[in-house]
Amino acid sequence: MRALVTGASSGIGQAIAAGLLASGWRVTALCRSRPDLAAVDHLAVDLADPQATRAALQGLGGFDAVIHAAGLLRVGRHDAMDLTDGARMWRLHVEVAAELVQALAPGMPDGGRIVLIGSRVAGGAAGRSLYAASKSALVGFARSVAAELAPRGITVNVVAPGATDTPMLADPARRFEPPRLPPMGRLIQPQEIAGTVAFLLSPAARSLTGQQIVICGGGSL
Repeated sequence: MRALVTGASSGIGQAIAAGLLASGWRVTALCRSRPDLAAVDHLAVDLADPQATRAALQGLGGFDAVIHAAGLLRVGRHDAMDLTDGARMWRLHVEVAAELVQALAPGMPDGGRIVLIGSRVAGGAAGRSLYAASKSALVGFARSVAAELAPRGITVNVVAPGATDTPMLADPARRFEPPRLPPMGRLIQPQEIAGTVAFLLSPAARSLTGQQIVICGGGSL
């Protein structure tokens, strides 16, 4: 079984790639830096660059699963948000997802799996409007593509974490918007997200498609 994972050099993407490798999957990592995972096949690409992304995807194929975990968080209230940051998040979250599906879904076997990493914030959150907009659009995209691919048995789902213990939370760009602990009193662990992705790739999830699964430690309650 072959899987493509974006953003596998750190955080959630790395946890997903590590979990798949441990389960016997062959994993190709699509990211700028090589992941600290000995068995992974690394394809270096800056996903923020449309031309580089299209070139990297050309000729790739035969993946049983595609997981888009690369992400970027920039914050700012309505009167201070940076529209350039918004464009960068839209590029990475929505456009790259579309390019992955367009390039790889036709070559996937029937019954293949596509998982997109979204965010609990997709429903809206103060100070995160442009981030929320891109993640909300990702849900609409996933549901639409899921409807198109359902006749082939290919599932498309979004896993939407709350505040997760990754390097993204320590990004200096969000120093004025610290993460809020969910009601469970701790951050979500990347391995918990990876476990949910593993379930979505399993035979038990073959009828689950077009859904957003929120993992937030009670933060949505």
